[in-house]
Amino acid sequence: MTSSPEAARSDARSAFVLEPGKPVPADLRGRVLTLGNFDGVHRGHAELARVAGEMAIAQGTQAAALTFEPHPRTLFRPEQPVFRLTPEPIKVALLAELGLTLSFIVPFDRAVAGIPAEAFVDELLLGQLGAAGLVCGYDFHFGKGRTGSPEMLQARAGHAGIPVTVVPPFAFQGEPVSSTLVRTALEAGDVDHAAALLGRPWFVRGEIAHGDKRGRDLGYPTANMHLPRDCRLRFGIYAVRIKIDGAWRDGVASFGSRPTFDDGAPKLETFVFDFSGDLYGKTVDVAFAAFLRGEAKFDSLEALIAQMDADSASARDILAKTPAFLP
Repeated sequence: MTSSPEAARSDARSAFVLEPGKPVPADLRGRVLTLGNFDGVHRGHAELARVAGEMAIAQGTQAAALTFEPHPRTLFRPEQPVFRLTPEPIKVALLAELGLTLSFIVPFDRAVAGIPAEAFVDELLLGQLGAAGLVCGYDFHFGKGRTGSPEMLQARAGHAGIPVTVVPPFAFQGEPVSSTLVRTALEAGDVDHAAALLGRPWFVRGEIAHGDKRGRDLGYPTANMHLPRDCRLRFGIYAVRIKIDGAWRDGVASFGSRPTFDDGAPKLETFVFDFSGDLYGKTVDVAFAAFLRGEAKFDSLEALIAQMDADSASARDILAKTPAFLP
C-alpha cells in the first residue's frame, strides 16, 4: 500500500458532490467506480482501488471512488457517533494516492437513504454517472433498508452490460482488515497495530489553538489541538511526528483530560522537539508512532516534570529508530 500521512493533500477537482437529478460533467462520466464508505482508507480499500484500476485499464477509462458523507451511522444512530478515522478531505486525498484521483461524494441524508436499491443502480450509477464498471467489497450494501447487495449489483448492472467485480475479504499477514478493527486498536492505544492495518501511521489534522500556556511554565510549550468529539483514541502519551509547513518533526504528545490540572475536555497537546516557532493558527498533521503510557494524575509539578522528561527521552529513542516520513 502506497498511501501515507503526507498524502492528505487534495484539490477542488479531486471531489465532486453528486446532487440528485443534476447532470454530471461529461468528462467525469464513464469511470470505473469503486463503492464504499472508505473510512480509514486501509489496506482493504487499497485492494479495491487496485482492482478498480485494473478494470479501468481494461475498459479504457479511469477509476474513481463513490462514497458517502457523512458516514451513514451518523444519520441512523446519532446517539452513537462513529469514530471517524479519516474526515472527508483526508479520505479523498488518501484515495487519490491510491489512484482514485476523483471521488464522487453522495450527501447521505434521509432522501438518499430512502432510494430503492434498484434506482440507486439504474439512475445514479448507470444513469447519472454512466459507470463503465463497478467494484465493491463482499459486504457492501446499499439502498433503502440496505437491500442492495453485491449479488444484486452484479445481476442488475451485468444485465446492462456493465462489469462488476466483488472483492473478497482482505487479510494482511493472516489477519482480516477492517475499519472496525482499526478503531478498536486505536481505542486501546495500539497505534502500531492500527498502522499495520492501515498501511501507514494513523494521523489527525487540525488547527493549532491557544491553550492555558501551562506548558511554557513547565518547560514544555505545546501545540494544542481539539480533536473531533467522536475521537476515541485512548488517553495517554504518544511518540508522534508533526507536519509543520510541509516538514515532519519529532515530538511527544498527550491526549486526554489533564487530570493533574482540570480534567477538562479532551485535547491533543504536542511538544515539538528542538522547535521554537509560532504555530498558532497553523493547520498541522500529527501522526502517532508509538504509545508510551496511559494518562496519569501526579501529586506534584516536580513529579509531572520528571515524568515528562522521561517521556520525551523515550519518544526521542523510539523515533530515532522509526523510518522518516516522506515530505
